Amino acid sequence: MMTAMSDPEVLRHRLCGLQEHVLRALLESRAEGGRELTGVVGRTVADVSYGLDRVADAVVLPWFEREWPGTEPVLVVSEGLDEPVLVGAGEPQWTCIVDTVDGTRGLMFDKRAAWSLAALAPAGGTLAGVAVAAMTELPTTKQWASDRYSVVRGAGRRGIVGERFDVRAPELRRRPLVPVPSTATDLRHGFASFARFLPQGKALVARFEERVWEELYGAPVPPDLPIFDDQYLATGGQFHELLTGRDRLLGDVRPLALAALGFAPDFVCHPYDCCTALILEEAGCVLVTPWGDPLDVPLDTTTPVSWIGVANRELAESVLPAVYAAVAECFPSSG
Repeated sequence: MMTAMSDPEVLRHRLCGLQEHVLRALLESRAEGGRELTGVVGRTVADVSYGLDRVADAVVLPWFEREWPGTEPVLVVSEGLDEPVLVGAGEPQWTCIVDTVDGTRGLMFDKRAAWSLAALAPAGGTLAGVAVAAMTELPTTKQWASDRYSVVRGAGRRGIVGERFDVRAPELRRRPLVPVPSTATDLRHGFASFARFLPQGKALVARFEERVWEELYGAPVPPDLPIFDDQYLATGGQFHELLTGRDRLLGDVRPLALAALGFAPDFVCHPYDCCTALILEEAGCVLVTPWGDPLDVPLDTTTPVSWIGVANRELAESVLPAVYAAVAECFPSSG
């Protein structure tokens, strides 16, 4: 239960402050030049770390120790930490799960923006209990803008706080943004994709996707079906595309494909990647498991996560039965 000191807006501002700190650290590192950001620097139980990750991860705990009130001990969970770290004395009141850079590979080669993600839940809570979430864009070198969205549970779409920063200005000048998910009720002439970033399991995920289209539009798939694919190598980035009306249907079933092929679930979506699910839910998007259950996972760094996201409820009612049918056919032992 939130205390008087734990006003939801105060919590939201704290998460936004953390992400602004990460953004500034990366911008400063980039401005200094000469620092190797693309090399592998280590591996945790969660993921491989690159030089870019190290820059961002290095500022997280010092920020919590400096900015987080000791009266509200918080357990910080991050892929950059070997294990969760308690900041403050006594039993934790909060769990804060952080992905300092979601989309490292795309950003470190200056291909596409990454995202800094964070969510806060009462201690011991899961994704379904997240009270506050925030996501901040980490731009490529040619971008002047960085977008941020944050929300507290129950605020609804109008309560989502959107901001666009001008990263060319030292004070990060900002203006408001309003997230508007797509209202389309069909996938034609829009973007719809399922994550298949790496060679492992790619063919099986592609077959699953083809079955979705067959369920929706007939078999064989019409040769002129205008549904477009976009592989954004960051769950936070994918969430952003749903949130802002760019994509209509997205999903990640890589853990199912890898399990079906007998591979370990490495380099898949984890809870820190999808920790900002609350923002989509408050915006009116639909986010579920591949079997139609509400998306809920532990706030840890190792649990493989499969998810399906749809831009609006009317579209979800149309397309999700096809997704569930394709899951049952392609991954029969996963349910």
